[in-house]
Amino acid sequence: MTSTTTGAATDASGRGGMRREVVAALAVTTTVSYGVLYYAFSALLEPMRLELRISATAATGALTLASLVSAVLAIPVGRRLDARGGHGVMSFGSIVAAGSVLAWSHVQSLAQLYAVFVAIGIASAMVLYPPAFAVVVAVTAPECRTTALLGITLVAGFASSIFIPLSGQLIHAYGWRQTLAILAATIAIITVPLHVIALRHTRPPAPRTRHPAAEGAPSRVLHDAGFWLVAAAFVLHSAALAVIGVHLVTYLTKLGHPPTTAATLAGLLGLLSVTGRVLVTVLRRWLPITSVTAVIVTAQGAALGLLPLAGRSTSGAVMCLVAFGLGFGVASLAKPAILLDRYGDHGYATIAGILSTPTTVAAAFAPLVAAALATAIGYTTLILTAAAACVLAGLSLATSSRIPQPESTVGR
Repeated sequence: MTSTTTGAATDASGRGGMRREVVAALAVTTTVSYGVLYYAFSALLEPMRLELRISATAATGALTLASLVSAVLAIPVGRRLDARGGHGVMSFGSIVAAGSVLAWSHVQSLAQLYAVFVAIGIASAMVLYPPAFAVVVAVTAPECRTTALLGITLVAGFASSIFIPLSGQLIHAYGWRQTLAILAATIAIITVPLHVIALRHTRPPAPRTRHPAAEGAPSRVLHDAGFWLVAAAFVLHSAALAVIGVHLVTYLTKLGHPPTTAATLAGLLGLLSVTGRVLVTVLRRWLPITSVTAVIVTAQGAALGLLPLAGRSTSGAVMCLVAFGLGFGVASLAKPAILLDRYGDHGYATIAGILSTPTTVAAAFAPLVAAALATAIGYTTLILTAAAACVLAGLSLATSSRIPQPESTVGR
């Protein structure tokens, strides 16, 4: 066993424990990639739109476009990861990311902004959680995967806490265009070398045995009723989280909280998402991951449903948001764990891509739809709708765990 490997001895597929240098590299690169490609946008939005003379809605549409492009590419990127591993995909993706952000710093019109965000969407499909998790699955023994995935998500969970204020400070000092040039250099200097060097020899090994459901992975998954319940659950959950992420501060102010208090309360979600990931990791030692996730997601819905009643006081809002926030980052760990438990690791990246497409689309469109719904039906009804979506997501997950994998169709 080398100094960079920990955990159990090599498993039946030729994986040995956990490659710590790979996990450490991906923890850093996903943090930087999420921070620059996604979270920095909120700090850049206002100065950018003012100079370009475009509306906030039009500017935000660029980020939505990037999410949609990433969703479209999730399946083909997943197939590439299954076939060739993450070295080439993530290395090339980080180069595209750096070039795209640099191009962003030079845009002069809305059309140019949207063109740049198509490229950012392409890069996002190759450098964020889904490809990083696929690499971990490919090179890590099953008993070490949870620890590896947790390590990456715990570090990357601080991306918003690092890059939103950092971007704000840079904008104040240098302006938004120079800030983007600095962020592009950050991606180029940090992520490109780490992907090129640390991800060598991360091609998935040819398995000696295959999970029955992995034969013809895409078609088999699409014929599994349990998969569609899992997909429905995460679509509903992703949409609900996206709605709350965008509209929570506004709703808290409508409940009577000052804007600074509302922003502080909303900030609890990011901090508690890390706690929730640790909680899931601990609980899954004794309970099935699908059951754990179903309970947490259902509890989120209950907490959110109480917010209109209890949220007018600061203590009541804190209690509701603490309960809701514990599940805020659960999906990032739960999705790969549920897929691995149900289908094994052969073809994992392709299967994860199939699931990622509808969930990413839901997260992209939900805030825009929610803005229209809030005008039509009011913010309280919107929050209750998001709460109901979480409860339905939990019920879908619970039901999926009762549906066995249809092994009788293997070989058709």
